[in-house]
Amino acid sequence: MSVRLRPHHVLCSIGFEGMGYDDAFTANMAGIVRGQLRAPGGERTPILITGIADSICAPCPRRVGNGCEAQLQIDALDARHGSTLGIKPGDRLSWGDCLDRVRARVRPNDLDTLCKGCRWLEDGMCKAAVAALSGESENENAPPREERRSG
Repeated sequence: MSVRLRPHHVLCSIGFEGMGYDDAFTANMAGIVRGQLRAPGGERTPILITGIADSICAPCPRRVGNGCEAQLQIDALDARHGSTLGIKPGDRLSWGDCLDRVRARVRPNDLDTLCKGCRWLEDGMCKAAVAALSGESENENAPPREERRSG
């Protein structure tokens, strides 16, 4: 069975370290991230990109039907993440494909723009996770990936 993810939850799943809005949300996200995506063979987990509440949102206390009480912020996050990762609602790919897209397209300090407004950004765990995934440091002076590839 596919894990349904909003575009911004791809990076959230990479940065997740056991914190969440409440106990039910955190347990659900841990089950998805640690129990499926980071489990042995997790790279093969099928992912369905969605534009509405996803598998992670299911028990969220901020969920309102298929949306969120912070819907404008969530839509902005999804638009930035979707554009950067080249994903949109309806796309089907594996978790490994998601990781490859992050490695190829996102540097740690890109999160300052991609995740602007996210309450978890200032904790630094997501930047550290992207750096570890990419085998990079969080060096703010590093050129964007596109410049490094072409030069």
